[in-house]
Amino acid sequence: MERSTEGDREPEEPGWEVDPEDEHGAAIVAFIGRQLRVRREAAGMRAAEFAAAMGYGEGLVYKVEGGKRIPRPEYLDKADEVLGADGAVAAMKDDVAEARYPKKVRDLARLEARAVDLQWYGAHDIHGVLQSEEYMRALFEMRQPVYTSGEVDRVTSARLARQSIFEREPAPALSFVLEELALRRPLGGRMVLRGQLERLLEVGQLRNVSLQVMPIDLEEHAGVDGSITMLKFGDGTAVGRSPGVAAGRPVDDPRQFRVLELRYGMVRAQALTPKESLAFIEQLLGER
Repeated sequence: MERSTEGDREPEEPGWEVDPEDEHGAAIVAFIGRQLRVRREAAGMRAAEFAAAMGYGEGLVYKVEGGKRIPRPEYLDKADEVLGADGAVAAMKDDVAEARYPKKVRDLARLEARAVDLQWYGAHDIHGVLQSEEYMRALFEMRQPVYTSGEVDRVTSARLARQSIFEREPAPALSFVLEELALRRPLGGRMVLRGQLERLLEVGQLRNVSLQVMPIDLEEHAGVDGSITMLKFGDGTAVGRSPGVAAGRPVDDPRQFRVLELRYGMVRAQALTPKESLAFIEQLLGER
């Protein structure tokens, strides 16, 4: 009988932890683990032999096969090679790509993937799809309680995956209003901020993107009730969210949604125009 060596664990093992509250993701990981174990045993390999051939620790093999660890794509590629699976194991990467992301991120990504119109105002932050990889990684490393390195990798990958919205055809209409303060605060350091500003300039040039900056020195501000997110879909339905409406819960009721549209329209009117905003961001870059 094979013996688990979890006591020999390394501080940071390849792969990602399984969210016990994500039943769908956990089921996918458990299924993949069972398939890997069946194939390993069919090949006549003990866990220690398989681990040596893979170049990973035996403890990791047990965790992956037991559905306790989400394997990285390169783990599955190597397993496919070691087991002679002719691509059957490597094909599981598509399932892993879904399970590796937190459930709430998957749900948000699905909504964004359906949206034909996305409108967003950030009271103090920069929208995830606008962030550079270095900037988002710096944000996650600041989180409390502290994320492990593996968790930082996982949530960073999930946020990066959402940026596929810029590659969609037909392209959705994307509108963002950012606070000047968010563009000045050097989170992660001044070089990280510089890279973030360059990222905004790059995205702001896209024809389907409207990027605006809300100046600090305004005496009136329609966004005092907090951030606003609105997603409109091709079938005419829509969903939105803001702390100042329905206690921050997502709303799809037309009357409540019109309140969000009104506020967002006023925020856009008070902000710099897209052309002025890009010039302002270039000015900020010149100050770095």
